[in-house]
Amino acid sequence: MSLIELSHIYRYFGNGENRVTVLNDINLKIDEGEFVAIIGASGSGKTTLMNIIGCLDKPTSGIYKFEGKNISDFNQDELSKLRRESFGFIFQNYHLIHSLSAIENVEVPSIYAYSAKSERRKRASEILSSFGLGGRLDFYPSQLSGGQQQRVSISRALMNGGKIILADEPTGALDSKSGEDVMRYLLELSKQGHTVILITHDAKVAAHAHRIIEMKDGRVLSNPTSKRQQSDNDKNTTLKPSFKQKKSAKIPFGLFAYEIMEAVNMAVKSLRMNIFRTVLTLLGIVIGVASVIAMLGIGDGAKRDVLEGISSMGTNMIMVFPGLPNSRHGGGSVETLVLSDADAINALPNIIAAMPEARRSVTLRFNNNDRSTNLNANSWAYPQVREWSVAKGVFFTKDDEQNYAKVVVLGDSVAKELFGDIEPIGKYVLVNNIMFQVIGVMSKKGASAMGDDEDDVVFTPYSTGNLHIIGQKYLRNIRIGVEDTGKMAQTEKNIRELLIERHGTEDFRVLNMTSLMESMEQTQNTFTILLGSIAAISLLVGGIGVMNIMLVSVTERTKEIGIRVATGARRRNIMQQFLIEALIVSAFGGVIGILFGTGAGLIIEYFGMSVVFSITPIILAFSCAFFTGLIFGFLPARKAAGLNPVTALAGE
Repeated sequence: MSLIELSHIYRYFGNGENRVTVLNDINLKIDEGEFVAIIGASGSGKTTLMNIIGCLDKPTSGIYKFEGKNISDFNQDELSKLRRESFGFIFQNYHLIHSLSAIENVEVPSIYAYSAKSERRKRASEILSSFGLGGRLDFYPSQLSGGQQQRVSISRALMNGGKIILADEPTGALDSKSGEDVMRYLLELSKQGHTVILITHDAKVAAHAHRIIEMKDGRVLSNPTSKRQQSDNDKNTTLKPSFKQKKSAKIPFGLFAYEIMEAVNMAVKSLRMNIFRTVLTLLGIVIGVASVIAMLGIGDGAKRDVLEGISSMGTNMIMVFPGLPNSRHGGGSVETLVLSDADAINALPNIIAAMPEARRSVTLRFNNNDRSTNLNANSWAYPQVREWSVAKGVFFTKDDEQNYAKVVVLGDSVAKELFGDIEPIGKYVLVNNIMFQVIGVMSKKGASAMGDDEDDVVFTPYSTGNLHIIGQKYLRNIRIGVEDTGKMAQTEKNIRELLIERHGTEDFRVLNMTSLMESMEQTQNTFTILLGSIAAISLLVGGIGVMNIMLVSVTERTKEIGIRVATGARRRNIMQQFLIEALIVSAFGGVIGILFGTGAGLIIEYFGMSVVFSITPIILAFSCAFFTGLIFGFLPARKAAGLNPVTALAGE
């Protein structure tokens, strides 16, 4: 049984009138251990025949048997297995991967054969050393001469055993001395039992073979009987070791994990060789992720400020303002609410207190110190409703309010500026030239959501403030504390019905602080989503950039893809490498983007804008970057995996 048997092989390109017949009824047998030369002029079909024998191409019709098995209908992975285990290719233009060193180029076939790293490194080193390249293991192809590159190519062909050596014009790009060396190596390999198939147009080179098959116009013109004899050039060879493949050591972890680790290793090397392009690709992802994190941080910060501002006013409160429900005008100048309205609301259920409020800017004086501030004429229940405690002294009482007591409680800022280190409790101050006694100082509240100092205020009983300073008959607003916030909606309804009954019309506006807080939270969430969506567009653009760069990379590296396929790479191996390249770029860009985004947020916060970072947006942004690489890297990876190996090897 012949090792290789071709029966009625045809190979067409094109269809109809444009169809070109490259191989026409080829019938050929090659036995194991033969040294066969296929000779013919350019265009005779000899390279196409070699591609079919080496499983890089399929015949249009006919039967191809290898070791008695019909492989004409093998799928791509089955053909990859056959190339990986049985064939070694030596190309005229060497076809080395320029991003890999000499020893790494030689190792490529064994990577796809699942050889352990230490084992393949040792084997590659031995083979290269036998070809006189022991001192050039870490040299890149650009650092090697043509003859040295061809010896690396021969070493790669032997890496997995090289049962069949397919040499396509192996001396065509070499000087005469290097060409003689290459032929000497091929003869020695034939002596060791390798089947050597040599493609050439040079009769002198073909003369070294046991059998010369002549082709013309896609047909076999001459196919003599094999003559196994030693030529003169086969003497005094120095290539001693046999390079039959040994059984690979057992991999200590799963094959899938092995493939992924090797794909990551190859992807990193490729990205490092094109560092400038990698940085440009990273930039789009970095900007996208940083924008998402910074924008969402700003949105969450604004949301927190607004909600804290509303919360500081009391989440258990209902505010009633004078004026029509849809009117923008309100306040004490609108003659709607009166003090008796507050008294009536106090009688309703679920009410802590209904407090009339009035405000006016005033000037306080103590000794020679003056301070302009806001006077808040309010109710004795104010601390309880606002959940704002007194730090020193006491707040005014219900009796103080009924007796028009001229007492004040100072905000923290007012007390410090007006009294300094002097104890204010019991002291008298002039409020617009009217004497009031200080009975308490409120605890420090800090700045409001709008940036105002809430401690810049003076409290006095409503009755006293309205009589001596404000002098208004109608109320600015009524602040109502609610006991059970779960019944807030019913309480609001009761207040509205009561006031409509008292006024005969709805000449007031009711503001439920809980509803306002929920509404503002929804608004702020929408605002945050809007900011995040705008930023996500840049992440999308970055993903498209990754896809474009990877597509360009596939185009530029078609020859590398062809080399890997010729040396036994499966479709999934090619896809893994290019997909992992996109994922590495996206993941690394995501990490840098997180650092840039949080850094930008901290800078913005330093200049006074509130920024809130949370783990969820960061995880979301990184996940988006990662899946952007996965999604946008899939198309280029699939394109790379689907390339025809013959077309890829011919690419530049």
